[in-house]
Amino acid sequence: MVVHRRRPAACVRTVAALREQGVGTVVVVDNASPAEDRNAILDAHPDVVLLENGENLGFGPAANVGFRWWLAHDPTFWDRSGTAARTERSQNAGGREWVLLCPHDADPAPGCIPALVDAVAGRDDAGLACAEYGDHEWSGRPHIDHYFGSVLVPSARVPGWESCHHPHGTMMLARRACLEDIGLFDERYFAYGEEADLGMRARAAGWDVGIVWGAVVHNPGMSSETGVPEYLMLRNSLLLVRTYWGGYHAFIRFLMALATTARGVLGGRRTPFWHLSARLCALRDFLRGRTGPPPRTFALRRP
Repeated sequence: MVVHRRRPAACVRTVAALREQGVGTVVVVDNASPAEDRNAILDAHPDVVLLENGENLGFGPAANVGFRWWLAHDPTFWDRSGTAARTERSQNAGGREWVLLCPHDADPAPGCIPALVDAVAGRDDAGLACAEYGDHEWSGRPHIDHYFGSVLVPSARVPGWESCHHPHGTMMLARRACLEDIGLFDERYFAYGEEADLGMRARAAGWDVGIVWGAVVHNPGMSSETGVPEYLMLRNSLLLVRTYWGGYHAFIRFLMALATTARGVLGGRRTPFWHLSARLCALRDFLRGRTGPPPRTFALRRP
């Protein structure tokens, strides 16, 4: 399942990559892209299932549209006649039990999806799994800190499954029984942070969550030009901390965010997607209790 907004060329490449690695039914959930963008996807891949949203719902809510379609229609995700890289165990792990989710610009390295499917095979308690980012600054184990929210911590990166706190949203597997047990993405997050919340709920319900080292995905299209990633990451980290650890932890997180903002203004080290007005809006909107889409002053580039 691919969440798309106004990046048809990237989406066409992603769908092709999924097909090359043995994905059977491909569902594209479109977030109110122009008709010519949707047509470009259908021209290249006429057999995809295209679900059209009338507005930009964001990544998590759009993914929920696809999840609900998948849960209702029960398609086969994993093509058992797919790639030569599959194993006997992985043939039995796909089918209708798992769904793959990624954004329109995900770029799985060769063997990524078979490695994911093979890693969850035989793990009856596995509920969510994700690929890793390879040789990249983000190549750590997803961890949820009581004050910072979602962070990356060092890992030995031994090939195969390693339990973690939540999956990366760039390429993740979700088990049908897990979603039926814990529900779908919390739509308050809109984008960024919803996978951390999902991982929290999965682990609380007794499901294992893992990252699969050796299953590499790249995310070349991420951009901070409009400030949307900075806004959502900061606001949603505060929401996550307050939801699971309460007001005191959220207050400390807020003070740390203020200090980070002041440091950046004064020329010190800045966050990876630094955008001053976005940070200030995020802090203000958290105090106001605003969730969902970012302010209209930001032009959303990633759903």
